[in-house]
Amino acid sequence: MLVFALRRLNLFIFTMLLLTLLSFSLSFLFPGDAIINISGAINATPSELVEIQKSYQTDRNIFWQYSAYLRHIVNGDLGLSMASQSKISSEVLNLLPATIELSLVALLIAMFVGIPLGFIAAIKHNKPADNIILSVSMLGYSIPIFWLGLLAILTFSINLGWLPSAGQISLLFEIKLVTGIKFIDILLSDSPYKWQAFADASAHIILPACVIAVAPATIFVRLARTSMIEVLETSYIRAARAKGLSFQQIIFRHAIRNALIKIIRHVGLQFANLVTIAMVTEVIFSWPGIGRWLIESIYQRDFTAIHSGLLVLACFIFVVHILTDFIYAALNPLARGNKYGS
Repeated sequence: MLVFALRRLNLFIFTMLLLTLLSFSLSFLFPGDAIINISGAINATPSELVEIQKSYQTDRNIFWQYSAYLRHIVNGDLGLSMASQSKISSEVLNLLPATIELSLVALLIAMFVGIPLGFIAAIKHNKPADNIILSVSMLGYSIPIFWLGLLAILTFSINLGWLPSAGQISLLFEIKLVTGIKFIDILLSDSPYKWQAFADASAHIILPACVIAVAPATIFVRLARTSMIEVLETSYIRAARAKGLSFQQIIFRHAIRNALIKIIRHVGLQFANLVTIAMVTEVIFSWPGIGRWLIESIYQRDFTAIHSGLLVLACFIFVVHILTDFIYAALNPLARGNKYGS
């Protein structure tokens, strides 16, 4: 396990160096002065600009400039937003938890819907139930996320009035920001209306989370179906049948737990897809997350926020992949011999 951990650590360091190199290169590709694009200090006085240039070592070659940029990144200095002139690190810390919260809820919905349906399709292999589930999953995967979000708002918010159409929580509730994850902040608050606020936050997150979960759920259907079919064809399943175990005992005692192990390694990849889908969904549902902030930064040509935000998102997604690899390796010792990450 130590060798496995060292391999993943080396992969993480190498990937992060490539990401920082890409982020550093974007400052030269964007229009304008490179040092302004990196620091975001568009209103800096001449003396402040000299200090910034000295800090980023612009008077030396490109290698030393990149080293200075790395030092700022390691110290948590991502520069200033060109639009608001506030620290990007503070904005990321305030907005990223909302995206994580939305993505986690969507991931749970996708797993609890997609995996059981995939198992049912595998058990009913080449039967009408299997064909129906595969057809519905293909249809769900083909629907554009922006169209589905607008359709969900029109149906469940405007026509039926069941769910809110925008925001994270009603303005009637004042919840102190502690972790940035609204449900945890509500539970930690001492408000006498915390449970009403919890119900209101749950109502706000259902619609965007379900919209985000549609595409990953269809992928989980196919992954679970393929994994279960492979497990049902293994020798130990045939041995269990020969021993006289019932079909229900084989499925619930042996097949499901072994099929789930093969699915876990794909959860990290699907979480990355969820974050990408969430960027569009956050704009549609006015969700205060980092995806909406990034798209607004693109409209405002906030180059510092663009390359810093992309660096943070890429780092976060890669950390999720690493954690998924560790969980999969803990459950499946055979995976520890793999040379590369999933």
